[in-house]
Amino acid sequence: MVNLRVSNELRFSATISSTMLSVKLTPQESVALHDQVAAELRRAIADGEAQRGERLPPARDLAAVLNVNSNTVLRALRILRDEGLLEFRRGRGITVSGSPEVGAVVSRARELIDFARGLGYRRDELARLIESLP
Repeated sequence: MVNLRVSNELRFSATISSTMLSVKLTPQESVALHDQVAAELRRAIADGEAQRGERLPPARDLAAVLNVNSNTVLRALRILRDEGLLEFRRGRGITVSGSPEVGAVVSRARELIDFARGLGYRRDELARLIESLP
């Protein structure tokens, strides 16, 4: 069972084994809503509340509960897919596919790429630099 709790204490339940998931969004924060949704889902996976292989509720249901646009939720889900934490399967929904460790490594790699780009490095130059390390 997944329970989503938003700031106004609205609760939503959907059948997803025995997982418990709390999401608290703060629209006034400087952090974008999609990043808040992604962070909360990432936390749930890291804390073991969402296990590998479990299905998430449809994005439109999550959006309705969170009182945000479904595009906001979809953007957050795509971020987590790109980090290797979620898998999208046509007709089968969205499932947790990765571990927190994989997500953390992908996230740090993206930070490194952004940092290197800021210093003028291209992706291929960065890759060569990493490969040359012992």
